[in-house]
Formats: sequence, structure tokens, C-alpha cells
Amino acid sequence: MKPIAIRTEYITLGQFLKLADCISTGGQAKFFVQEADIKVNGEAENRRGKKLVAGDVVEVEGCGKFQVVAE
Repeated sequence: MKPIAIRTEYITLGQFLKLADCISTGGQAKFFVQEADIKVNGEAENRRGKKLVAGDVVEVEGCGKFQVVAE
């Protein structure tokens, strides 16, 4: 599981996917979350605006498993 550090209280799923190098631009997030199998803390998630906080575990099909950590 790869840690992804955030500087703010939370990060949206769309921003997170870019930070984790699953997508290259923020514009791809809308389509990516609809097409890919993404789980946040074991629950399926398809909202790019979903707020992620430190401690959340994100699994992205074809990209990997990540944990949000506070910087």
C-alpha cells in the first residue's frame, strides 16, 4: 500500500487520482471514476467529489492501493 500525503484537511477523489498518478489531468477524473473500479475503505465509489481524509484507503483498479496520510 502506497502512502499519498496531503497538506489539507481533505482531498477530493478526482484530485487524489491525479496525485496518485492514476490519471494525468484533472479533466480525465470524471470519465475515469465512471469507468474504473474504485473502492474507498472497501466501499465502491464513483463520485469524483468524494472527500478523502487522512486514514482513508483507496483501491484503484489497474493502479494500486493507496492510503491517504497527513503531511
